[in-house]
Order: sequence, then C-alpha cells, then structure tokens
Amino acid sequence: MEGYDKIVYPELSYQIIGMLFEVWNGIGYSHKEKYIQSAIAKIFRENKIDFQEQIKIDLKFKDEKIGHYFFDFLIGNKIILEIKRREYFSKHDIDQVYSYLKTSGLKLGIIVCFSSRGIKFKRILNIR
Repeated sequence: MEGYDKIVYPELSYQIIGMLFEVWNGIGYSHKEKYIQSAIAKIFRENKIDFQEQIKIDLKFKDEKIGHYFFDFLIGNKIILEIKRREYFSKHDIDQVYSYLKTSGLKLGIIVCFSSRGIKFKRILNIR
C-alpha cells in the first residue's frame, strides 16, 4: 500500500477509529458528550488500549506557566483524541487540537464528531 508507511501511527489510529464507530453503533450521537466519552473509555479498556482521560497539560512561555489545556484522551502517550457531539468540525476545533499538539510536542491528534449520520474524524498533524 503506497504511502502507508508515511502515515503517523497508522495501526493505532485505525484501531481507534474502528472503536469509535463501534461506540456510535452502540449508543448513537444524541447523548451528552460526557456519556459518549465514558463509552469510549469502556471500549478502550475492553480492547486493552493504553489511555488516559482528561489530561491536564501546562502551557508555558519562557519557562513560566501561563495556562493549561485538558485533552479528552491521550492514547498510548502518542495520540490526542478530542470528542465533539455535533454535525461538523469548526476551524476553532481544529485550531484547538493543533494547540494541544504544539503544547504537548505530540505528533498526532484526532478530532471526532459524533453526528446524526455517524462519526466524522480528522487527523491533525503537528508539523514542526
């Protein structure tokens, strides 16, 4: 498969997306975001995915903390997963995940929208 070796964390990210579809098939999109997040955590545990929820990371300027962010999920200490319950991605959503990547120094973020038609996802790379 040409280009496959250039995709950042392909196996893990495809596995994550598959599980997100399984959550959507199981509970749909009409629940509060925190319940969707709980279902995702459950499926990650069942599949023995290394993850953490609501991870706080400090934003620093000249070695001084000036703020902080919370990630919905940090998977395998590699991938940030941000969950939304709506029909579309906004520029703000994409900028949010990109800020998380820049602050953390991680390479890949996935933003996923649980919508009435299924899940929509976007992979966001931290290009240095």
